[in-house]
Amino acid sequence: MTVESLDRVAGTKRHRPVNSVYALNAAIFFILCALMAVSLLAGRVWLSPAEVLNGLFASQSQLSSLIVVELRLPRAVLAIAVGATLGMSGAVLQGLTRNPLAEPALLGVTSGASLGAVIAIYFGVSQILSSAIPVFGLIGALAAMSLTFALGRGGGTLSLILAGTAVNTFGAALIALALNLAPGVDAAYEIVTWLMGSLANSSWNDIVLVLPFILGGCALLAVTGRALDALSLGEAQAESLGIDLRRLNLMALAGTAMAVGAATSVTGAVGFIGLVAPHLIRPFVAYQPSRILLPSAMAGAVLLLGADIATRLISVGPEMKLGVFTALLGTPFFFWLVLRLRRTSP
Repeated sequence: MTVESLDRVAGTKRHRPVNSVYALNAAIFFILCALMAVSLLAGRVWLSPAEVLNGLFASQSQLSSLIVVELRLPRAVLAIAVGATLGMSGAVLQGLTRNPLAEPALLGVTSGASLGAVIAIYFGVSQILSSAIPVFGLIGALAAMSLTFALGRGGGTLSLILAGTAVNTFGAALIALALNLAPGVDAAYEIVTWLMGSLANSSWNDIVLVLPFILGGCALLAVTGRALDALSLGEAQAESLGIDLRRLNLMALAGTAMAVGAATSVTGAVGFIGLVAPHLIRPFVAYQPSRILLPSAMAGAVLLLGADIATRLISVGPEMKLGVFTALLGTPFFFWLVLRLRRTSP
């Protein structure tokens, strides 16, 4: 069942775009800017707008400047970059596989990045080199995606999904093995904490390290739009229109590996954003895959930045982990989808 048919079965009516895609993008961008401002204000210590402005332009020796420039601003920038990456990659993979449940984890990228980071923690490399976790995470994501593509090459979409599932399961098994054989309680705790996902310790160094990969990966994903439009008609029809499916698969997988691998390597595993964002956008763009990409990226940024703000404001002792909150946020969406399916199925 395709993404479009599942949305129709779920009771979502086909709409014309709200005025235009530009109006939709402008509305989401306005929400994103508002959340960006709130992100600089909110935290354990609330700042006034005047203090934020002073912190942005004053000497870094002042406390407000340290809070805004060194803590909250890189955290907000990284949340936007990671959320946009997850939203766009989810939209591309759902269009590529014509599977409404497709996300980066389906093709092994998330587990590969997580495994790379776990290796850095397990062998103590992260204690020697501060950038070891993101570097190892990126290497793990690229290795996992290469293995997925090698196993699924030439077998069509189903073969690709099966290969990704196998790689994802294998990566999860190795992570569980590392936890089982962790040399001490501290190492096991650090691994579990990282796997839950967080933006709490984000820094400008993290952004400098991963942003080139995120931008490069998203650029590859962004140019797949027209090919995804043709693919929505079916693989045979797309090939008859001149679409090189092997090239499309390679661009989508390479872009996902670069962008999501880099994002996961600094934030840990953050789920559901790549699943939910395209579903929220799809009814407003007449279900055309090429029109979904940019709004899905901005919607992913809105969702992740909003979730990060919420984790700072919920008082539960230690700060709630971002991956935990996004899972709690995303699960009701799928409960709703199941209930809609039950009510509309014959």
